[in-house]
Amino acid sequence: MEQKIAFWGACVCLPLTLAAGCSSKSLNVAPAEPPAIPVSQPVERQVTDYVDFTGRIEAPEAVSVVPRVTGYLISAPFKEGAEVKKGEVLFEIDPRPYQAQYDQAEGQVLLNEARVKEAEADNARAKELAKTPGAISKQDLDRYQAAEEEAEASVQAAKASLEVYKLNLGFCKVTAPLTGQISRYYLTPGNLVNQDQTQLTTVVSVDPMYVYFDIDENTVLRVRRAVNEGKIVRYQQGEIPVFIGLEGEDGYLHEGTINFVNNQVNPGTGSITVRGVVPNPKPANGVRLLSPGMFVRVRLPIGQPHDALLVIDRAIGSDQGMKYVYTVDDKNIVQQQRVDTGALQEDGLRVIDSGLKTSEWVVIGAIQQVRPRMQITPDREPMPTLGAIREGTSAGEGKSAESKSVDSSTDSKDSNQPGAVETSPGPAKTN
Repeated sequence: MEQKIAFWGACVCLPLTLAAGCSSKSLNVAPAEPPAIPVSQPVERQVTDYVDFTGRIEAPEAVSVVPRVTGYLISAPFKEGAEVKKGEVLFEIDPRPYQAQYDQAEGQVLLNEARVKEAEADNARAKELAKTPGAISKQDLDRYQAAEEEAEASVQAAKASLEVYKLNLGFCKVTAPLTGQISRYYLTPGNLVNQDQTQLTTVVSVDPMYVYFDIDENTVLRVRRAVNEGKIVRYQQGEIPVFIGLEGEDGYLHEGTINFVNNQVNPGTGSITVRGVVPNPKPANGVRLLSPGMFVRVRLPIGQPHDALLVIDRAIGSDQGMKYVYTVDDKNIVQQQRVDTGALQEDGLRVIDSGLKTSEWVVIGAIQQVRPRMQITPDREPMPTLGAIREGTSAGEGKSAESKSVDSSTDSKDSNQPGAVETSPGPAKTN
């Protein structure tokens, strides 16, 4: 009986002992350390606000070449797709019929000039006879005078006809109406061409080129209001810069100026057409880049360069359309802070228009792990850029590489000409 009591006593005490041991062990666990989160201060530098559009390239001059006389083509001495100069012979039409007409008209001029001499002589004799009273009537004298004037008029008419045939003979050589690039042969020698009807080829100018694009009504009003409020210095006509980027290019490498803004908004699209002029030089031993019909990316700067704060775009969150960033206070507590954002720059930094100070520390990595009023261990680093991210340098991987990237980006921007636009690798819109 005593052995049973001891056994059941041991069974009761064993769980109590184990429970007491576990409870004692849990009380000795150290609290978790706050997670290390990368943070950076905003970058301050000069930027230019801009808006991006899609544009199309057109030639300032484009001519459809048609013959001015009817006839058979006998030669086309140009190379298809080549650049031609104004006045260069492109096609030649059989000139023999027009040469014969010209020779005939030239003979008619000589015939009429001979008749003028005869009429002048007859009129001179009649006037001499008129000095003798009754030798010639007044009516005959007037008739001789009229015959002389008629002969002179016939000479003028014959010369005018000769000029027409001379023009037709010259039109047998179809020349380039402008300096530019020519298309292909639409008709080859041996074909009959009709005056002012048959299209032979086309010629377009090549330098400079026009870029057309449409600006939406909201942007137009925003810019005009900013000009009226003095926030934007108004450019003079022909001084507004515009930048274009081609397929496969990073950024906007070609600069031009705006030379035309349409006088009305298209009610169907709610946009206004704008035209820029962009140089299209031919490099030595190279070819021109721009051709009519190309679609290009267009960047239009708005106003003059100004100082701005920028943070990496991934640090900006959105909550029902409200933009915010996470900042860290002096007690390492995360705070959600609302901001107003601007344009995205070429190095991946986005402009912060309001809501942030230069001295504040912004969370730039591990955004999914962060919550408002959460305590963290800030890992202070320079603000990363898109170039550093492309090279595999992300937040938290080291400060030296990111610092080098920021320094190089800043140096490149400082070397830009005054008023130059900072660009991004892809289309971006101002918020």
